[in-house]
Amino acid sequence: MMESLLNRRAFLAASAGGLVSCASSGALAQPWPSRPLRIVCPAPVGGQTDLVARTLAEFFSRQLGQSVVVENKAGGVGVIGITEVKRSPADGYTLLYTTSGSLIQNRATIKDLPYDPDKDFTYLTTISGTGGLMLASRKTGAKNLKEFIDYAKRAGRVNFGAYGAGSMPHLVIELLSRQYGFKIETINYRGEAPMWADVASQTLDGAAGSYAGSLPVLQAGHGVAVATVGGRLPPLPEVASLVEQGAQGKFFETRAFAVLAAPSGTPKEIVKRLSDLAYQAGQDAKVKQVLSNYLLEAPVTFEAAQTRMRNDSDVLLALLKDLNIRPE
Repeated sequence: MMESLLNRRAFLAASAGGLVSCASSGALAQPWPSRPLRIVCPAPVGGQTDLVARTLAEFFSRQLGQSVVVENKAGGVGVIGITEVKRSPADGYTLLYTTSGSLIQNRATIKDLPYDPDKDFTYLTTISGTGGLMLASRKTGAKNLKEFIDYAKRAGRVNFGAYGAGSMPHLVIELLSRQYGFKIETINYRGEAPMWADVASQTLDGAAGSYAGSLPVLQAGHGVAVATVGGRLPPLPEVASLVEQGAQGKFFETRAFAVLAAPSGTPKEIVKRLSDLAYQAGQDAKVKQVLSNYLLEAPVTFEAAQTRMRNDSDVLLALLKDLNIRPE
């Protein structure tokens, strides 16, 4: 009798353990995605980075059959939002959409950066800009790079707008001053808008930034596009690039880009699904229209994204070190 009772208890215990095991494996095998996703965007609402993130979110939602929300976590030159994604579970439900500067230049300009761009994220795709613009204020009389350089040498010094140490406009004017031998004073702003306002008021001699940001200055005739940074821009095909006008160095072959990423450790099958979807987004009519509005190229493949991050990181970090730009 006692032996029979013990056997029965053992059977029930084993059965219960089996049920727990089945329940656990069932939870683990739950198909992805089974709940909403979020894309953390370390930029303010309404800007280019935010709007592209929302466009991708809407496309992903249509393809995955789940809502995809964008959460704006601006501040700290991207550090706040990026750190939050680093600390999120690597389960495919939290993604990051940010600029290349916050992952590359921040390494050289921010002390004790709380994330490691090489280790903490898996890069799903990159979206590159066609190029930026370098503008000279109307008072300089310059219409191309040579004329701007001639003005700079006559003036003895030019003040040039940028938005932080190591930013694209800062590197542009620093390298040009080294190559052509003129003195500069770089004025850093919190974003493009106040910088372009000072070009318009003739407070600055020039600045560099996005086509969209500079457009009001161009349209009002307060500034002249003397060169493109990167390739030529479709709306201004007559404006030659810095390289075409003689600027030298690997930096001038790079372009700013945005990155869609997931925390490191995200399952490979989810990474593949997301990176494939991101690449396919470039063929979607709604996505293409938004990218076209901002003169952005289509998302690239997973493999191309790894190459872009690696190559541009090597070039820019070496340059920042050479310029003796140190963390603050």
